[in-house]
Amino acid sequence: MPQYPPGCPPTAPNPTAANPTAANPTASNRRSRHRRAAALLLAAVVAFSTLLVGGLLTGCASKPEVAPRFVDSVLVRKGERKLQLLHDGEVFREYTVALGDSPVGHKFQEGDERTPEGDYVLNWRNPNSNFHKSIHISYPNHRDRAFARAMGIDPGGMIMIHGRPNWLTSPAVAREYDGRDWTDGCIAVKNHEMDEIWRLVRDGTPIRILP
Repeated sequence: MPQYPPGCPPTAPNPTAANPTAANPTASNRRSRHRRAAALLLAAVVAFSTLLVGGLLTGCASKPEVAPRFVDSVLVRKGERKLQLLHDGEVFREYTVALGDSPVGHKFQEGDERTPEGDYVLNWRNPNSNFHKSIHISYPNHRDRAFARAMGIDPGGMIMIHGRPNWLTSPAVAREYDGRDWTDGCIAVKNHEMDEIWRLVRDGTPIRILP
């Protein structure tokens, strides 16, 4: 049996000497929770940064365009063959149009195959016309009628915005219509464009037709 010096009895082994945290399990649990919280916070920061950067790069962070229920006015530029729908003073939609067989100049009388020029109103519509929907332009106005009376002529009328003729069944023939002036003075667009104009333009909308 080993001999110990006087006054130095043997001591029991200390179970916490090799593992200091064993003496304080509560402190160990706190450190573990802190590590988990730090890891979760880091993951959240990384995820937020990814979403932010991705949104900036793709443009998703910007406010999306809000389509108006109705546009404010319609503008036609005959020389450019363009019809524009305006909302808050800005061009919201633009379409290429076909005009009358004699597109240059203002309409004066029945049968001249000209598209009128000036300020009018889109005042009524016909879903069952000979074309794919039609919206009426309020030609002739008072000035047009007065001029026609002075000249002893008939000013004509029934000027519309409309789609292709309903009797067109061949896509190839329809494309030929799209590429030239073919109406009797009306303003023509493709059928799917007429559907959109029909939806966005309400009766009473002003229309300005420029040379």
